[in-house]
Amino acid sequence: MNISYSTNQINSILKEVKKAVIGKDAVIIKVLLAILCKGHVLIEDIPGVGKTTLALAFSKALSLEHNRMQFTPDVLPTDVTGFSIYNKAKNSFEFRPGVAFCNLFLADEINRTSSKTQSALLELMEEKRITVDGVTYKLPEPYTVIATQNPIGSAGTHNLPDSQLDRFMIKLSMGYPDTAGEVAILKSKYNSAPLENVRKVADTDTILELQETISGVYVDDKIYEYIVALSAATRNHPLLRLGVSPRGTLALMQISKGIAVAMGRDYVIPDDVVFICHDVFEHRIILSSKAKLAEQTASDIISEIVKKVPAPRISADRR
Repeated sequence: MNISYSTNQINSILKEVKKAVIGKDAVIIKVLLAILCKGHVLIEDIPGVGKTTLALAFSKALSLEHNRMQFTPDVLPTDVTGFSIYNKAKNSFEFRPGVAFCNLFLADEINRTSSKTQSALLELMEEKRITVDGVTYKLPEPYTVIATQNPIGSAGTHNLPDSQLDRFMIKLSMGYPDTAGEVAILKSKYNSAPLENVRKVADTDTILELQETISGVYVDDKIYEYIVALSAATRNHPLLRLGVSPRGTLALMQISKGIAVAMGRDYVIPDDVVFICHDVFEHRIILSSKAKLAEQTASDIISEIVKKVPAPRISADRR
């Protein structure tokens, strides 16, 4: 699949999802790029801003088998992963897959369930497989988790462990729509549900081909060094207790390649890295007490780092 065809395919998918999710173009393209870069997405926001609609629109436009689970305190790990049950007629145990066995798993309000159930997602997100009773089952390809969570501090929420946050390629927030966007939402729901207008424009084969195209995008040595320098700056920052992990560095490189393809290029430039840096890094860093006293946010610190770390000189018209 050549770059121009891949770019057109990406634009076709975006066009369909925008029929159901209005006024959130930046969020839509970032979610699509995470899917195409084999990553997972965490969306933190208040209820009612369209998080679930976004995930369902992607599952329809991409023709992906999807499952949705509403996480509550009584959800068990086996509800997610599956379990073995004894079949008396066959005198053997049979495996019953959990809801995670699909292409697109929507984990709704993930921070309302117990830590034990949250930890059930660790293996499937990192290795795209599930082990039950000593037997390992591979998840279908492509595979993506889109998880939503309510803002930390909301009633009944449990903080996700750092190890699980690190497994999300990006963390996003949709926010309230602007006036024009909210008016458009009201009009779109006047006669029909917006999701009904979303057409299938891709399938699993298309996604796998796009993933292969993105993996072949050229990255100059200067870009590799730039990405590593950004990560290293978080680890040495005086206001951070924990910096970005090597997994975060790899995620930034992978999704930067996806941005390049979306822009019609077969090589990465510094602007691609800067565009997505906040979404990849912010949920991976932990502020020190000094940062909190100085009223510095994760966004403030990442912005400072992006300004201080010199970007290499690689032009968008290099080829």
